[in-house]
Amino acid sequence: MVHGGVKYPPSVFVVDSHVTRPPLPPRLTQDQHQQHQYQPQYQYQQQQQQQQRSRPAQTLLFLLVFLALSGMVIEACFIYRLYQNNMVNSEASFAKSSGDKGTGEDIIPTTWHGLIDPPSKPVAHLTDGLDVVHKDNILRWSTIAQPILYKLDYTDGQLVIQTEGYYYVYSKVCYEDKLKFVHSIHVKTNMYAGKSIPLLESRSYSGKSNRIQSNSYLGGVFHFYKDDAIFVKVNNISQVVRNRAYENLFGVVMI
Repeated sequence: MVHGGVKYPPSVFVVDSHVTRPPLPPRLTQDQHQQHQYQPQYQYQQQQQQQQRSRPAQTLLFLLVFLALSGMVIEACFIYRLYQNNMVNSEASFAKSSGDKGTGEDIIPTTWHGLIDPPSKPVAHLTDGLDVVHKDNILRWSTIAQPILYKLDYTDGQLVIQTEGYYYVYSKVCYEDKLKFVHSIHVKTNMYAGKSIPLLESRSYSGKSNRIQSNSYLGGVFHFYKDDAIFVKVNNISQVVRNRAYENLFGVVMI
């Protein structure tokens, strides 16, 4: 071969006759060939079986969620109906109390008609007023001065217990401090026959002739039974100062 005026010897290729051919891949047996042929189909069947196994679990989960939601809806319906029944009963009690005017007694409904939520336990707070007349040394309390009265009855100066339990009882009276003045809280109960039982009492003795205003406050915790009647008593009604309603008050609170 001549290239650029220079002669090169011819290329020589050497062939090795002892080199073996590259090994062929092993032939699959008939079982392996069938297994290899049906492997995609087997995987598909496995996926179908897994899906079939997961379907009952999904169905059970959906059923539980449905039952939970149904229970919440049913509970909400019961609460709504209970609220409606309470409203109807409250209106009926108010109408009944308003209609009992022929007995000659001052009756206040035991329902709550305020703009705020009712208290959790029985409570009463009464004040003096010019619409009442004190007699028999027992103080009466106003029924038109927006008294607080919940789950307690008021009649003829007495607070009547409707629920047995422990109560804090209190009373404040403004009076003319001259000579002698006695302020006390009493209870009438079916547990003891006879007269009322004094629970709290305050006594004041003064030799002053001029009229000086003073006040007496009583308070204590007692256990009452249903239908026990509590009232405030003084020894001389004429000494009670009635210029302002909030100076004379009476109440109970269940604890």
